Amino acid sequence: MAVYPASLESVLDLTQVDATCSQRWILTAMQQHGAVLVSMLWRILGNEQDVCDIYQETFLRLAHLENQAKPDNVRAYLFRTASNTAITMLRREQLKVQYQRQLCEKYKPHTHDPAGYLDTMDLQQRLRDAIAKLPDYLGDVVVLRDLAEMPYKQVAKILGITTAAARVYRHKALKLLAMCISEK
Repeated sequence: MAVYPASLESVLDLTQVDATCSQRWILTAMQQHGAVLVSMLWRILGNEQDVCDIYQETFLRLAHLENQAKPDNVRAYLFRTASNTAITMLRREQLKVQYQRQLCEKYKPHTHDPAGYLDTMDLQQRLRDAIAKLPDYLGDVVVLRDLAEMPYKQVAKILGITTAAARVYRHKALKLLAMCISEK
């Protein structure tokens, strides 16, 4: 038993078509082979929209053959064209899905699990507390260099120290921060 979507019934109804068409053999082919062609496409594709698209494309290719020539075996041409076009459509869809999966794997979104988020928040708070416990001259260097992302030259100018001193202070501050955070 063939399944015919409602929209295809009107396509197969040729009583509304002008009888003076120069390629009447195409209309005859639609009448003779359309129902079976739709049934085959439905089994291959499985959805109405794709079936309608391939059905239309098949008959358009038939209508636009070079020199409006009629193929020797119209039925074979219709079924071969329809099946090849349907298979091509399925292959393109498979490639599309494959490329989408590859992109998803390549660019995985960052997921935040609640426990990881809370751990990050806890670590940030511990770091803030540790920076606050540093002597002012060390804490100022860390804040300007690491949090404000200023170059050493600018940090040194703001604090009124040499660039070398800013580097040494930062190094000392990082050692103290590491010890302070690892203790907890």
